[in-house]
Amino acid sequence: MTLLEKVKANLILEHSADDGLLQLYITAAVRYAESYQHLTENFYADNPMPPTTEQAVIMLSSHFYESRDGSTGGFFADNVQAGQQVWNTVNLLLRLDRDWKV
Repeated sequence: MTLLEKVKANLILEHSADDGLLQLYITAAVRYAESYQHLTENFYADNPMPPTTEQAVIMLSSHFYESRDGSTGGFFADNVQAGQQVWNTVNLLLRLDRDWKV
């Protein structure tokens, strides 16, 4: 299953009208993961992505999609801390696979 398919499953999205947009969000989330983890750009194009990093990418891509109108979006839209919680969770997941070089 591709990352696009996994993000669409996470969003419960069955149409393909937004596939191009989703792919842009996935690319941005992967680049964020690589940067946060101190990896070179396109690292995950040539190397397997650990499950924790993949989950972070899926969550962040979904958040970008659900928040594209500027709101927090998603299930927790009524919670003012929802957007920040997404980032906290994504960063915690990415930290597990981070290259801690100084």
